[in-house]
Amino acid sequence: MSKYGSFPGTRPRRLRTSPVMRRMVAETRLHPADFILPAFVREGVSEPVPIGAMPGVLQHTRDSLKKAALEAVEAGVSGIMLFGVPEEGKKDARGTVGTDPDGILQLALRDVRAEVGDDLLVMSDLCLDEFTDHGHCGVLDAEGRVDNDATLERYAEMAQVQADAGAHVVGPSGMMDGQIGVIRDALDQIGREDVAILAYTVKYSSAFFGPFREAVASSLQGDRKTYQQDPANWRESLRELELDLAEGADMVMVKPAGPYLDILARVADAVDVPVAAYQISGEYAMVEAAAEKGWIDRDQAILETLTGIKRAGARTILTYWATEAAQRLRRLEGTTR
Repeated sequence: MSKYGSFPGTRPRRLRTSPVMRRMVAETRLHPADFILPAFVREGVSEPVPIGAMPGVLQHTRDSLKKAALEAVEAGVSGIMLFGVPEEGKKDARGTVGTDPDGILQLALRDVRAEVGDDLLVMSDLCLDEFTDHGHCGVLDAEGRVDNDATLERYAEMAQVQADAGAHVVGPSGMMDGQIGVIRDALDQIGREDVAILAYTVKYSSAFFGPFREAVASSLQGDRKTYQQDPANWRESLRELELDLAEGADMVMVKPAGPYLDILARVADAVDVPVAAYQISGEYAMVEAAAEKGWIDRDQAILETLTGIKRAGARTILTYWATEAAQRLRRLEGTTR
């Protein structure tokens, strides 16, 4: 008995005494299979091009993309999500190159699928923004607004050419009303019932997309607030979720991840399908910039952010650190045995 009162009988610190103890009682565990690697492939370049706002991330050549895919396989990553960057002169108002069987994204899908087969899920971004000269995710009407239903027709075409090019999974990211149902019908009509849809169910109009604009050489004019969600709202996320599931989504996603962990948790609690979260370019860039300044421990920050996303309910995480994080987890696992 201390003169200051009784010492505690219950001591939670006992379960934090060593790395092995902390590992044994961990409630959330990261695994290489949790990760999907977003990757950019650029047409007309002979060497990979560094993305200034995303240190360590490249616009790949077709050859370097294949190497990145193999590296992801070796690290135990589950998938790779491909984004195509066409030559500037090939963009037009309808994003024609996005449905050209010989467009850069379709060529990259064939390349990667031939390289990795079924050892890595080959996924494709299904959106027009990389391919339109105005940078929007859809077709514009006479008044310059995104025409929802005309865009759906283009998405149906994109789904079919991406499936034919070898995509295991398509990821419709444009936030058009009814996009999942139209894409599911389009895939089924050509006998691609086995191609899964990862629905970008919750996608907010976010300032954290900034570095991505450089990554895809975006031509965006204006903003996307008429189709991406308002950061102030959460109830509409559950409405979007209900609609996407009714239309045939196999998996659903919340994007961005870090600023919307509350939304991610609500979605994960509401469904029995796999839930993904996309740790986007701005989230990546903030950690890299702070680490470069010496303000944070980069390696710890990476794993901490990923753990937080998984703890909030994500079964799968799209992250530009996918391969690096998977490799590190394997090393850490080896040192604790």
